[in-house]
Amino acid sequence: MNHEHDHDHTEPPEEIELRVKALESLLLEKGLVDPAALEALIDTYEHKIGPRNGARVVAKAWADPLYKRRLLENATAAIAELGVSGVQGEDMLVVENTADIHNVTVCTLCSCYPWPTLGLPPIWYKSAPYRSRIVIDPRSVLAEFGLTIAADKEVRVWDSSAELRYLVLPERPAGTDGWSEEQLAELVTRDSMIGTGLAKSPDDAP
Repeated sequence: MNHEHDHDHTEPPEEIELRVKALESLLLEKGLVDPAALEALIDTYEHKIGPRNGARVVAKAWADPLYKRRLLENATAAIAELGVSGVQGEDMLVVENTADIHNVTVCTLCSCYPWPTLGLPPIWYKSAPYRSRIVIDPRSVLAEFGLTIAADKEVRVWDSSAELRYLVLPERPAGTDGWSEEQLAELVTRDSMIGTGLAKSPDDAP
């Protein structure tokens, strides 16, 4: 595993989450928020709007070798070129999946996550089982996500921290030669940028 944790949070993430849950419960109890609308909003930011920034970054790296080089050398600056930056995304490192290496990210101490590029973190990313097990037995955990990694392929686990967050550059799907960045972005999933999934195949494109 890579990079030591050195978190500097003024308030434990668990306490912040409890405060948010308490506020959410109060709003629901008083009828100020529609539960269905709230769930739809969370789903939108978790699965649609949030990851779109990361998908643009990945698609550009697939289509533009010079941009990909800049991204791997200085991810923070290269991502900022696309107008993506902000709190919890100030310092980024992009790790590339290849035929020989599969990368996956985690935050073992809490839930550090690159919000500007990936949106809201999924609930499972913050869960204690994922945070502990992905480090100990990544292949088994990835298999539970439906992702089987070949025995001869190295799996690297990257531990995010308050100082540094990671984005996985998934392998470009075969059969996408000549595709535009917009088309390529449609193949990039949130989980493929965490490392718990792969990019979609061209056949799955909308």
